[in-house]
Amino acid sequence: MLGCLSQCGELEPVTSIKDPLLFVNQPPPAWKHGHGSNIYLYICATSTACNVLLLGRASNQDIQKMSASASLQLRLGATQLKDWDVHRVSGDGFTALIRSISQKQKDREPFYILDLGAVVRLMDMWKQALPNVVPYYAVKCNCQPPLITALASLGANFDCASRAEIETVMALGVGAQQIVYANPCKGESHLKYAASVGVNLTTFDSMQEIDKIIMWHKKCDLLLRIKAPNDEKGSWRSLGSKFGALREEVVPLLQHANAAGLRVIGVSFHVGSKVNDPQVYRGAIASARGVFDAAAQLKLPPMHVLDIGGGFQESPTFHEIAAVIKEAINDYFPSSETSEDLKIMAEPGRFFAETAFTLVSNIIGKRVRGEKREYWIDDGIYGSFNLPAYDKSSMMVKPLLGGSEWMNKAKFSSTVFGPTCDSMDMVVAESQLPELHMNDVLVFYNMGAYTASAGTRFNGFDISSISTFLTYVYRQY
Repeated sequence: MLGCLSQCGELEPVTSIKDPLLFVNQPPPAWKHGHGSNIYLYICATSTACNVLLLGRASNQDIQKMSASASLQLRLGATQLKDWDVHRVSGDGFTALIRSISQKQKDREPFYILDLGAVVRLMDMWKQALPNVVPYYAVKCNCQPPLITALASLGANFDCASRAEIETVMALGVGAQQIVYANPCKGESHLKYAASVGVNLTTFDSMQEIDKIIMWHKKCDLLLRIKAPNDEKGSWRSLGSKFGALREEVVPLLQHANAAGLRVIGVSFHVGSKVNDPQVYRGAIASARGVFDAAAQLKLPPMHVLDIGGGFQESPTFHEIAAVIKEAINDYFPSSETSEDLKIMAEPGRFFAETAFTLVSNIIGKRVRGEKREYWIDDGIYGSFNLPAYDKSSMMVKPLLGGSEWMNKAKFSSTVFGPTCDSMDMVVAESQLPELHMNDVLVFYNMGAYTASAGTRFNGFDISSISTFLTYVYRQY
């Protein structure tokens, strides 16, 4: 465990702070699970006038209260800070936090920083743009317990695809009724486990899956997963080649499920990762309407769940997507024809995780070849930068050289390699970077989506050993 950063010489006391935040120097018990064993909590507070880093110690009673309530209400009254150290940080508070953590490490290792303030902001964005759509966070995107705990406290439910993911979220206090088992093809032991803990909602897209469910989980309600039309053109990565019933398969599947005594209560689809054409949602919602109509024609119990899947990202396109979704739902599921009990859900992963995480790595090797520079860092494609699960298009990298100092230095064509013996382990190719040296720090932003969750232990570099530091960055305008 790192020591309190109040010992850092660059920090000086602040006498009065408005709206102070909590700093916890050890993780709550509920966060000591899986990848959460190396987790620390700090708080950054940013305002237009100055940047403030609040540091202090929380009592065990405070930690237990946070764990029990699973709450993100970190803003406490000034009276609760009487035994805490409060310090001013010159310059960027977040950058100062990175530098302080790095300097306090006994042995230089990569680490993540999760900004809980970003998670709060993203949930606010979601609720404003899609107020009638319940987010079921896709746990596969990033299963860090603090992220799951934060999202649960903010009202999210969860999309799980395996026994391990169900165990992870339920161990953090999430109820079975808050989980959709959103894997259309489930292993027998996983399905039995879901039944044993009361996860009673899942997806399917084949006759064989129906037979499996009737054998091992008869109480489970079903969502028919359909293939979204044109998903291969509207997203970065289509999922339709693997999952989703075709139009001509819908009626036979509904009939088979009904004959087996199972309830199909709605429809789900997934238009693919990182949608670039908002209209792909409209086509998928229109197809879902067709399934609702087919069920009605078959005189099956009325459907009342519409799962619009994932594909969301924090970008200007998100608001365009939200507008298309709302318009399509109004057109195809008008309130005059639809029960007021219609539940609309989604399965966002990248939207909540990507920009909330920052990865900090160290330069462990260097080679100069003329005007070219080659560097090695202590994380790579078998860890946080895994391929092809991770798309680097959103990644931003910046040397930790202090302020804008690095921007004024001469740049060299630079390649950054990971630590393994594989020549394919290349993180950045021919990027313009200033001259860097051994033990310099590279900061990678937007590193929360399909990074640590898809890492490996190749060559003995274990992704699960990377520590995560928690911050809560807030801004006053």
